[in-house]
Amino acid sequence: MNHNPSAMMNCSVCGREVARQDLTEAAHVRPSIAALIRENTVGWGEDSLICPDCMQQYRQLYLTRLLADETGELGELEQQVAAALNRNELLTLQYAPDDVDEDLSFGERMADRVASWGGSWAFILTFLLVLLIWMAANSLALLMRPFDPYPFILLNLVLSCVAALQAPVIMMSQRRQEAKDRRRAENDYQINLKTELELRQLHEKIDHHLMHQWHRLLEIQRIQVDLLHEMKQG
Repeated sequence: MNHNPSAMMNCSVCGREVARQDLTEAAHVRPSIAALIRENTVGWGEDSLICPDCMQQYRQLYLTRLLADETGELGELEQQVAAALNRNELLTLQYAPDDVDEDLSFGERMADRVASWGGSWAFILTFLLVLLIWMAANSLALLMRPFDPYPFILLNLVLSCVAALQAPVIMMSQRRQEAKDRRRAENDYQINLKTELELRQLHEKIDHHLMHQWHRLLEIQRIQVDLLHEMKQG
């Protein structure tokens, strides 16, 4: 085989001419990916070469099958993980739930503020103070004509209106928070899945590298034994 880096040689998979330095030998392809290439390529052997585009394609196919075996089905999240692994991208930067707040409408921001204020001790204490002042002003006859005499019908109406309006506003804010939590959960799932796949690929690379080094050591030992025999015969 010609090892001149500037020479043009054909890819064993697609047949396209590529510079020798850009081609990868079959011995340097991981066994899991080589098995996929062997399924679709006739004549793939130890002397075969593969171009970067075909290698990228089979890496994507390998990751897709690995994800399908791992999760049982290949959904949108799994496809995004496979694409990120193939392009060596970071998944932690794809979703930033806190950054979505910049695109909120005025109503959504008001809903968040109302929910935050309505669930605080400041709101509870302020509301209790207003109730006490209201009842005291109308029951202790501090006013000549109480605007809401006992049993405080107007107060009950105000409380009912506040509760009726506050509940849907809080539900709006909770739905937005649930959407944030769902995005965080999906992001965590993708990161965990990507980490697991990267660890598995790392184990395969190490095993393949050790096996390759082991074959090279055996070859060196054979050469050394042959040299020793030649020295003894000489």
